[in-house]
Amino acid sequence: MAESISYKDAGVNIDEGNRAVKEMKKHVAKTWNKTVLNDLATFAGMVELTGKYEHPVLVSGTDGVGTKLKIAFQMDRHDTVGIDLVAMSVNDVLVHGAKPLFFLDYIGTGKVTAEKIEEIVKGVAEGCLMGKCALVGGETAELPSMYSEGEYDLAGFAVGIIEKDRIITGEKIKEGDVIFGLPSSGLHSNGFSLARKVLLEAAGFALTDKPEELGGKTVGEVMLTPTRIYTDAVMAMVENLDIHGLVHITGGGLIENVPRILPENLSAQFDRRAWDVPAVFPLIQKWGNVEEMEMYKVFNMGIGMCVIVDQKDAEALKAVLTQNNEPYFVIGEIVKGNKTVLFREA
Repeated sequence: MAESISYKDAGVNIDEGNRAVKEMKKHVAKTWNKTVLNDLATFAGMVELTGKYEHPVLVSGTDGVGTKLKIAFQMDRHDTVGIDLVAMSVNDVLVHGAKPLFFLDYIGTGKVTAEKIEEIVKGVAEGCLMGKCALVGGETAELPSMYSEGEYDLAGFAVGIIEKDRIITGEKIKEGDVIFGLPSSGLHSNGFSLARKVLLEAAGFALTDKPEELGGKTVGEVMLTPTRIYTDAVMAMVENLDIHGLVHITGGGLIENVPRILPENLSAQFDRRAWDVPAVFPLIQKWGNVEEMEMYKVFNMGIGMCVIVDQKDAEALKAVLTQNNEPYFVIGEIVKGNKTVLFREA
């Protein structure tokens, strides 16, 4: 008789997976509110729709973290990328004015280690608390031979809700509108293939190096800084003001993301002197000899979200943002054009 082969022999450890679920539950439960009807033992997440909506619309988004995960692997730090995961989807939901409701995650890895999975989910739960949404479920898949040792991939799924006649689409944008910029925390989760190639290959920095330009922080710390989540600021804005447009600045930067909401006959004109650019961006531009427009097409360059309002509402928006401790810059205006981004000459 041949020796009996178990699932564990094939590379899948069910007991370790169960231990991971047990360890993560204490973090997940922190995100639950009265709308959540399930626990982690159910097969699907269940959320009750509450509130006085006449025509509720569910708004959904999905994304991952990308090659920023490579930095987490190299640093063996896994408690922040979950924040990035939530941010990338929740911020996309927010730009339509929707209130985040719930989030689900997917973790694929070659080998489940309960402690590492707990660290990842701890970050996801922290992101959900920042984003004001409940983590109602997810999946951890152990897939032997699919991933290199110690590596994993993440995907996230966010759902929000909004009254149909309050959806922000950009159709109200008109000439003379003012563009505000909400600052990013740095790279966020985009452009990491270029950032890694320049900083770790062309410049030859180690993740523990502290270039003078980074003000005492290591390259690794700066690259792993989590993406900002803008729920508090956006919810305060949409509740108090008529917001003409919101744009999440992700891959494609200002150049490709802003035109997505512009009417056909308008362009966005920015003053590049109007906001502070985090030090990591000029460092990348210098060591990679990257063309300036390429920088604005790949990275957020310090602006994580754009807010477009009527000129008459600009002062009111400043007041709302100040009351919510949200820093901001007035970075541009809407002008006649053809759905492009323009930059004022320095």
